[in-house]
Amino acid sequence: MGRSSTANRGGAINRGPSLGEYETVAASQADQVMGTTGKIGDYLEGLLCVVATAATAQVQIKDGAGSAITVFPNSPGSGIGSYYVYLGVKSAAGAWKITTGAGVSVIAVGNFT
Repeated sequence: MGRSSTANRGGAINRGPSLGEYETVAASQADQVMGTTGKIGDYLEGLLCVVATAATAQVQIKDGAGSAITVFPNSPGSGIGSYYVYLGVKSAAGAWKITTGAGVSVIAVGNFT
């Protein structure tokens, strides 16, 4: 069973039974939407980045139509392997979108609509 997420008065995240939804993103994808359509308030807990070619491993996220944010660089220090990037963020502008380089695939974990 997955977990759910709600914010308490202090702004901390409480995890409960429905969070744990995931989506896969293949290598070389541009602006893949998380969820069916995505919306403001969608929660992106983190990304499991599976690197096959370190030189082209960059991963970027976008909040709606906002600017791309690099969350995983090309040529990570340990090279080929799997890396978890914790984010713990809610969308303020729309669907989360993920872009992957040619050398990396991603499993995105969160609560998407």
